[in-house]
Amino acid sequence: KYQFPAAVQDTKAAVRWLRANAKKYAIDPDRIGVTGGSAGGHLALFLGVTSNVPEFEGDQNSGFSSRVNCVVDFYGPSDFTKSYGKSVDAAQVLPLWLGGDLTTARPKHVRASPLYWVTPDAALTLCIHGTKDTYVHHEQSEWLVEKMKAAGVEADLLLLEGAGHGFK
Repeated sequence: KYQFPAAVQDTKAAVRWLRANAKKYAIDPDRIGVTGGSAGGHLALFLGVTSNVPEFEGDQNSGFSSRVNCVVDFYGPSDFTKSYGKSVDAAQVLPLWLGGDLTTARPKHVRASPLYWVTPDAALTLCIHGTKDTYVHHEQSEWLVEKMKAAGVEADLLLLEGAGHGFK
């Protein structure tokens, strides 16, 4: 029902809510990190690379920043243009969320991929991924960490040999 970028705007609103309520909940607004696995990993990565991109901000608590200081991603996708054929369910899931497949909605696939938003301003990132993941191939994390390092961003990758999606 809610296609991209709705979930991104929701997560950014959550970070801004934390900052807006930092004093009430004894939160250090200058030290906010995010983590997530699979689709949640994608959202965490997206937060880490799009802190200054107005089109993804939404309008809740607009007086506060949605920037995060660090990201820990567990097996999240970074490039939806390369997910088809490498994932057991990409062909069913991605067209629902992005309004079409690569032939009909390629620009949305690029726009929704954290890999294409990496800049030197990205949050420091740790990606953790299993080498036998059939839902999100581990090269997704490899590409992201490589691009972040090339941009001068502190990033690291921990590959878990033989682990599948969810480390099963």
